[in-house]
Amino acid sequence: MRVLHVIASADPRSGGPLEGILQQDRAFSGYVVSELVTLDAPQSDFLESFPLTVFALGSGNIGRRDRTLLSRYGFSFAYVEWLRRNATQYDCVIVHGLWNFATMAAALVLPVVMKDRYYVYAHGMMDPWFARHDPKKHFFKRLSWLAFEGRLLSRARAVLFTAPEEEDLAKGQFWGWSYNGAVVGYGVAEPPQSRPEDGLAFHEILPALSGRRFLLFMSRIHPKKGCDLLVSAFAHVAENHDVDLVIAGPDEMGLMPGLKALASELGVSERIHWPGMLQGSAKWGAYHEAEAFILPSHQENFGVVIAEAMACALPVLTTNKVNIWREVEASGGGIIRNDDEEGVVELLRSWLALSDVQKRKMAESARRGFERQFSAQYVAKRFLDLLSGHGVHGALEAASAVSRHSPSEAGSRPA
Repeated sequence: MRVLHVIASADPRSGGPLEGILQQDRAFSGYVVSELVTLDAPQSDFLESFPLTVFALGSGNIGRRDRTLLSRYGFSFAYVEWLRRNATQYDCVIVHGLWNFATMAAALVLPVVMKDRYYVYAHGMMDPWFARHDPKKHFFKRLSWLAFEGRLLSRARAVLFTAPEEEDLAKGQFWGWSYNGAVVGYGVAEPPQSRPEDGLAFHEILPALSGRRFLLFMSRIHPKKGCDLLVSAFAHVAENHDVDLVIAGPDEMGLMPGLKALASELGVSERIHWPGMLQGSAKWGAYHEAEAFILPSHQENFGVVIAEAMACALPVLTTNKVNIWREVEASGGGIIRNDDEEGVVELLRSWLALSDVQKRKMAESARRGFERQFSAQYVAKRFLDLLSGHGVHGALEAASAVSRHSPSEAGSRPA
């Protein structure tokens, strides 16, 4: 089965949606062939090592604040023309995200050439948090919805949500078009087994943490992630607990200097570590060596990093603004509080007050919760069942059967 993913970027720094594509492709290697069409520049460095075929048809300026508005939006005639010529060669097309030129191009082309053979993953982009956070931008999103996104979603075979919470939050946010929604989840593959070299790779980046207990934040450093709350809350508990904090992730918005200044002002700068984006062996070393994972987000659609942490038997401390918080709480593998300073302080205090036995039980529950709800095999099986029910391709029955067994390694395909 050939699947085309329409997405703004294949840059690893772009976050969870891209990682979800890679994880599900690994789960169905040999049965589902995934290819991407993006607005990246063809010469982008990260494409050289990207494991899937990528058709990069943009300038690479999408989202860049130092570019003109049209350039930041990703406008590309070549992208529209490529979709017109090539979309029908695929068994189905999956559009990821909203509010960029990739979505606009899909709205112009897919309802005509693919009819009911395409799906849209909203990825939390209809969450009311964005309207509250930036009303002016939300006004332009409403205009774009009426002209493009609404039409795209209304003609899709289904609009896919990663959790019931996401689907509920999206209701009534945009008017003028209706759509068929389906909750299919979003999963991650089995992590590598813990190896000594992973820990060594992590400590090579942060040698000051050798022998130290630490809590781990690993995500984009973005206003919605609550990093300022985390720094302030950590200052409340640091004096009474011998534990450090790692805040790892790319800082595309330039927030890190202000956060470091806040940490210095609160007297915890030496206890907070900023390694930047962790990848490969160092990333898994961080997961396996951390005491707990913390993500104090104001808005989070799914949180691939939460699923990865639970896969590594790492308890999760997060807020009730993460759309899978109910699943995390029900698993017993995490602690949930409000997304304010008091709530994040309570997250830290609640975890630090647990006994070693209680922490071990929570770690075991986190792993079981991953297996039952967030593994790539479990989620991909649900997704393929959806496609099979829509009669997309006969090979899906074989692929669904494979999903019930152990994952296979992803094949290597040129970018």
